[in-house]
Amino acid sequence: MDETEFWEIVDRTREAADGDPEEQADLLIERLLQLDPESVLDFARHFEARYNRAYRWDLWGAAAVLLGGASDDAFDYFRCWLIGQGREVFEGAVHDPDALADLVGEFDEEVDGDGEELGYAADEAYEQLTGVVAPDLGIPPQADEPEGTPLDFEDEAALADRFPRLWDRFGPG
Repeated sequence: MDETEFWEIVDRTREAADGDPEEQADLLIERLLQLDPESVLDFARHFEARYNRAYRWDLWGAAAVLLGGASDDAFDYFRCWLIGQGREVFEGAVHDPDALADLVGEFDEEVDGDGEELGYAADEAYEQLTGVVAPDLGIPPQADEPEGTPLDFEDEAALADRFPRLWDRFGPG
């Protein structure tokens, strides 16, 4: 599976789910079950590589603005959600996290920003296809610390300064 196929699957399932991350995860599992196990592992490698690539302080700060705070787990689930938004949103956010203000349409904090189930879809499909847990994907593990300069997520002035468009659209008040 190449990168284009990966993003096509992500896009089709998101569109079919009307942007609901839990529904998208269910549709993603259904779609992956139509593939052979090695293709499911290829999908998982693409997903995991992007998940690791998004482990950045500036994206974590953007998530904190969007979500009104972001714990370790919340940021993990946010990165899954971000991948689920498709190539344009993902790449745009990695390049310029403040661009999420323009890249994200309607945003419901109760539904959006949490793609936890998307992160498990390939593993679930692989296990259903083979009856065994997915093997190690053979890609480098996530770094111990996010890339970039750490941010103080409690400093609203710093967040507003670093992410002016996101702050104007999603910040408190």
